Formats: sequence, C-alpha cells, structure tokens
Amino acid sequence: MTLLSVFIALVFLYCLVSARIDRTIVTAPIVFTFAGMVVYLVTSELGVHENNQNAFLRLAEIGLVLLLFTDASRTDLRVLRNIRNLPARLLSAGMLLTLLFGLLAALVVFRGLSVWEAGILAAILAPTDAGLGQIIVSSPRVPMKIREALNVEAGLNDGLSVPFLLFFIALAGAGAGGGPGLHQFILEQLGYGAVAGAGIGLIGGWLLGIAHRKKSVLESWSRLGVVAVPMLCLLASEAVGASMFIAAFVAGLAVQIGFKDAGKHSVDFTEEWGQIINLSVFFLFGMLVARNWQHFTAAHVLYAVLSLTAVRMLPVAVSLMGTKLSRCTVFFMGWFGPRGLASIVLALVYLEHGAHHPGESTIRLAAMVTVLISIFAHGLSARPGIGLYASAVAKLPSGSPERQNCEG
Repeated sequence: MTLLSVFIALVFLYCLVSARIDRTIVTAPIVFTFAGMVVYLVTSELGVHENNQNAFLRLAEIGLVLLLFTDASRTDLRVLRNIRNLPARLLSAGMLLTLLFGLLAALVVFRGLSVWEAGILAAILAPTDAGLGQIIVSSPRVPMKIREALNVEAGLNDGLSVPFLLFFIALAGAGAGGGPGLHQFILEQLGYGAVAGAGIGLIGGWLLGIAHRKKSVLESWSRLGVVAVPMLCLLASEAVGASMFIAAFVAGLAVQIGFKDAGKHSVDFTEEWGQIINLSVFFLFGMLVARNWQHFTAAHVLYAVLSLTAVRMLPVAVSLMGTKLSRCTVFFMGWFGPRGLASIVLALVYLEHGAHHPGESTIRLAAMVTVLISIFAHGLSARPGIGLYASAVAKLPSGSPERQNCEG
C-alpha cells in the first residue's frame, strides 16, 4: 500500500507542473522511471516481488493494449492507404533484418549465449514503442506519411515479434514439452489476432455508430464504450491463443469504419486512465532497474547501444531503399525506434515461460539496460530531433516524397 501511495502522490505532483515539463525535453516516462529508481534506492524495498510478476505482466499488457488501440483508432485510414508501402517495408524486410542483426550482435557481445538465446533477446528488443514515440507520431511538424508509417510499425511489430519469441524459447529449451512450430504460431498469434480484432472492431464500431446516431448513448459513457473494444480483444485473444496486441491494433483501425469519432473518445480515455497504467509500468520498471543496477556490465551497455543504433538503423535504411526518401528521413525513422512498453511486456512473457538456462540473466539484464537507455535517449532527443528534421524537410525540393501530399 505504501508503494501505491507514493505512486499516486507522484502522479498528483506531476499534474501540478505538467504544463511546464511539457515545454521541456523531459518526458513523463523519464520522470516516472527515474522516480521509481529513487524510491527503490531510498526505501530499499523490493517493490515487485516474484509472487507479483504475473500482476506486473497483466498491468503492462493492459497498458500496451490500450495504447495500441488508441494509436490505431486515430490513424487516418485514407492516409494509411496511400503510405501502405512504407509500413510494409518496415514490417517485412526491416523487421526480419532487425531480428537477424539483433541475434548476430548478441552472439558477438555475449559469447556465452546460444544462437536461440540470442534470438530470444533479439525478439524482445525488436518492437518499437508507440508510447515513447508518441511525441513523434503526433507532431504536425513531421510529415504525415512519416509519422503514420512509424505509428503503424509500432502498432504491429510487437505482435509480429511474439511468434519469433515463442519459437526461440522453444528451441532454447525453455518451453520444454514441445509445441507447435513457427507456422502454427504465426497462424494463431497473427492470423487469429487479426480476425478477432477486425471482427470486434467492426461490430463494436457499428453498434457505437448506431447508438450515437440514435442519440441513445450519453457522451460521458462514450469513452467507456470505445475502451471496452480493446478490452474485449484482450479477452477474446486469450480465449483463442491469439496476439492481443495485433487484435487491439487491428480493432482500432476497424472501429473507425462504423464509428468515425472512436479515435477522439479513445484518446480522451488514454490521456487520463490509460496514461496512469502506462506510467505505473515505467515507475515499477525504474524500481527493477535500481534493484539490478549493480549487475549491469559494459557488455550490457554495449549491446544496448548497438540495439538502438546499428541493429535498428541499418535494417530501416535497407528496407527504405528505392523509396527516394532523403537521408535525413531515413536517419530520422531509423533513430526514432524507441524500446519501451512492448519490450517490457515481451521480457515478462519470456520470464513467465519459466526460462531456467544459463542465458536467462544475460537476456533479462540486456533488455533492461536497452529499455532504460532508450527511455532517456529517445525521450530527451525527441523535441530537438523534430526541430532539426522539420528544418531539413523544409529545405527539400517541393517534389520530394516527404513534401508530397500523401492524402491526395
């Protein structure tokens, strides 16, 4: 109860100065992660016990599901149809190369890891974070097609990482007892997830649209009605063994077909209660960092730097070849692939599977250091990066892809 009281007090204090902080380069995840570290060091309490790991996982999953649904529900479908080539490149060649480079980097830096353990680490850190990248995808100074491409990538790559993660866990011996192969994981996690999300989103949006046209729903209840859609996706996905993250993102796209104002209502909720869930995860993550910081080594830091730079940026550059995007755009999209909530969830999924092998500690600590550095590095560089990129785009020729009207 003491820990909960501290967190609530911190939320209240942050609200009092939120406008001033918003004008700086400091972000809310930075504040709450740092606060969690300080709280642990001051109190010397564990905060997140082994017995509470499942509760921590559930909290992180709910936060990510709400965030993915919100980002998708406010994605302009007309724009998405015209930029589908960019997300497809990032989610196909870009994603596969990120997994490959992450695996190779892990084998080079951590000589004690097996190939499959290196794959586990690569899969955990492959997805980008829609929450940490929210400043980028919501900034009007960033060309629409660029921010929408990054938003769609962040919304889908966590779900795409799940079958690879489970596959590598099985091969590493952590999932003893066998199980379905990669093709079946893909069918269940991605296929079922997309079907569940599309079905729930279409039906939910259709019913909400009818209720609004008939004026049978109170405005104060609209947000709860919209938010119930991703929560239904979470429950349905668990029932059929699908990816709740893919389902939530697809539902966010589908719900707009029947209810165009879904994005507004979901954002209203996420900016309030959903934000509290996400920040509580970063607060608890900060406590875990403080608990384990003495175990961090130069190798963990080296891998984190490689993961956030070469492992991310080279695949992006390769996947965008032939698009005629400028170098500044390729660099911008490559750098702003932060690791955060999605990687925390996947790391907890890995630990939940009872992985007891020599590489477990290395994987856990490397993932933790990478997310920690990303929270601060991407958070502090977001606003300055947007400014520099906007200035560079303004100097490009009027016919460049970045300056073309992607809605036309």
